[in-house]
Amino acid sequence: MVNGMLAAGKTLVAESGDKVKVAELFGSGGQGEVYRVTTPQGDRALKWYYPQLADARQRQILEGLIARGWSDDRFLWPTAIVLDPEGSQPGFGYLMDVRPARFQDLPALFRRDPSVSAATMRTLVTVALHTVEAYRSLHSRGIAYRDINWGNIFFDPHTGDVLVCDNDNAVVEGESAAVAGTMDFMAPELVRRDKGAQPGTQTDLHSLAVLLFLLLMNDHPFNGAQALQIRCMDEAAKRRLYGTDPVFIYDPSDARNRPVPGEQPTVVATWGALPPILRDLFIRTFTEGVRTPVKRVRESQWCDALSQVLDAITQCGSCGKQNLTQPDGAAPDCWKCGRTLVLPPRLELVTGTGTSRTRRGIRLAPSARVYAHHLVEYPDRHDFRAVVGEVTAHPQNPGRFGLTNHTKDVWTARKDDGTVRDVEPGRTIALRAGLLLEFGGGAEAEVRG
Repeated sequence: MVNGMLAAGKTLVAESGDKVKVAELFGSGGQGEVYRVTTPQGDRALKWYYPQLADARQRQILEGLIARGWSDDRFLWPTAIVLDPEGSQPGFGYLMDVRPARFQDLPALFRRDPSVSAATMRTLVTVALHTVEAYRSLHSRGIAYRDINWGNIFFDPHTGDVLVCDNDNAVVEGESAAVAGTMDFMAPELVRRDKGAQPGTQTDLHSLAVLLFLLLMNDHPFNGAQALQIRCMDEAAKRRLYGTDPVFIYDPSDARNRPVPGEQPTVVATWGALPPILRDLFIRTFTEGVRTPVKRVRESQWCDALSQVLDAITQCGSCGKQNLTQPDGAAPDCWKCGRTLVLPPRLELVTGTGTSRTRRGIRLAPSARVYAHHLVEYPDRHDFRAVVGEVTAHPQNPGRFGLTNHTKDVWTARKDDGTVRDVEPGRTIALRAGLLLEFGGGAEAEVRG
């Protein structure tokens, strides 16, 4: 039986000499088809290019990516080029790991698919943070992704873990590739085809911001009133909306493209519930960053803001909904029921040494956790499995809470009356305003009401 271009049971060969047997068709996209295949190392995924796209330049890109031997678990990285030894099937493909079943595509959020019903507001912010960190890792190695869009990110709705797919168009910064991006996500200078404009890490920053806006706001940053006036959203219309005259829907100095409340209620509501720390970054990248690409928000800035917002998420005591709050701001009204939130105490953390110390805060709600990345000045990656401490209820008095030490190290606690005690592994220290904690390695904290 034939599945797409390749027949089930057909034997191909990897450049390493390993035999690759076609099992079934997973799906198809703009560049080719993806199959499940069997190899001596187990099941893998095979992307086989459409003949017209299997050219020498694409093969050169693949060879460069494979030669890097990158084993970052957030990327389905190409591992080997595959050919048809009989020559009956023209072109080539490449092997990568199979995407685990727990990962769902981002568009499932907008389809309200049951597969992602477990995703909470905390999950979405975690997805945003992990996505930024993944692309920061790529860019730090001098590689531009060139086609960041919502079809290339998969996420676990329970944990917020992400997986970046379709990495075969990523190239070393400055090199050329056939793919320039997806129109809705492309930087305006690429949409306009400005002279000298090329896809790279700078244009990736615009695409990344569009993806984050869609993830958190459930709409496109340029699809306001002007989009509603377009009768046919064809390529010419998109080129005007995203390239010739891109106006951010919440541009403080240009109200032409404001969302229409009765027609676009979702983005109006979500923007109203967004903390200023994130609003400011979106405004900057979609106003100054549109006009001057070097002013686009960098990955480190997104990481810092998203991490702070994640630590400040507060559950409404009336309706139970999660709310994004300004990390150091006053209590807002709940986006769902409208009642003013009661903010938990904050654990004010200080990390680093000398004069350049980093400060951050964690809302001490029941079950809140302190992670290893909280104790590092500039974490490369937020790992939510590395729990350092957890807010736990007193076994006899549920209204009282403490912080339990989940490390193998002894903490030092200094109470507001000046007394000092050790908090050994597995032990809990009662949380009261003024409590000082030393975690070691220069990391300190104070509980503030």
